[in-house]
Amino acid sequence: MATGYNASMKITIEAGIALEYRDEGKGPTVVLLHGFPLCSAMWRPQIAALQKDYRVIVPDLRGFGGSTPVADAPSLEQMADDVGGLLDALRIAEPVVLGGLSMGGYAALAVARRYPGRLRGLILADTRAEPDDAQGKANRDAMIDFARANDARAVIDKMLPRLLAEKTLAARPEVVQEIRDMAAAQEIDGIVGALKVLRDRPDARPGLASIRVPTLVVVGSEDALTPPAMAETLAAGIADATLVIIPGAGHMSNLEEPEAFNAAIAGFLRRLG
Repeated sequence: MATGYNASMKITIEAGIALEYRDEGKGPTVVLLHGFPLCSAMWRPQIAALQKDYRVIVPDLRGFGGSTPVADAPSLEQMADDVGGLLDALRIAEPVVLGGLSMGGYAALAVARRYPGRLRGLILADTRAEPDDAQGKANRDAMIDFARANDARAVIDKMLPRLLAEKTLAARPEVVQEIRDMAAAQEIDGIVGALKVLRDRPDARPGLASIRVPTLVVVGSEDALTPPAMAETLAAGIADATLVIIPGAGHMSNLEEPEAFNAAIAGFLRRLG
């Protein structure tokens, strides 16, 4: 991991629940929610790119990183409430730009449903509005069984072939290792809980039309898990949405092609003013 950032901090958002987070830079607030099965450290390239002009807050979602472990699977609504609780605890009353990748994108959509007044912009990266179909739910169940019988490193090694573009797997060993190490550090209970959340998440398509803030939809051109066609559906359902496809990136587009990803986010934030 890169150094030079402030130490991570913890803040209590409700009795017995604390979120670990990083808070870097000054300016309009941007909150970024990590994907599965990672933690807030995945946003390292974005913190470096944005912190000169923005206040960037990256929390570990409940059950991941240094945040409170989970005994039961949190719902997406609980994740959204945790984001609201974090903003309250940090005394951030003004609307923020909220972004999320993959699982973080599902959580960001839940925030948009539950707390629309807290947003001035939305970034949805390598995520989708559709729920899991029957095969998708069966695949989640199989992964839950696998996770319970193995460890976090085995889980990420099983995921990597579909998580990253072939080019990344072949030519970017440092990215592969960073993701492997980050995922391997997570607790199995958090991974299992998140898999249940992903399996049971609702269909977000009916709520897309109610999103009234400018939205950036980003997807890797080689994303096998939430491919560009799903990103197109997501963007088409939101009135003020812009779609950016990152050439050569897979599902972890922010780490696979950080310069292109950062350029897309920076341009979107500049348009917001």
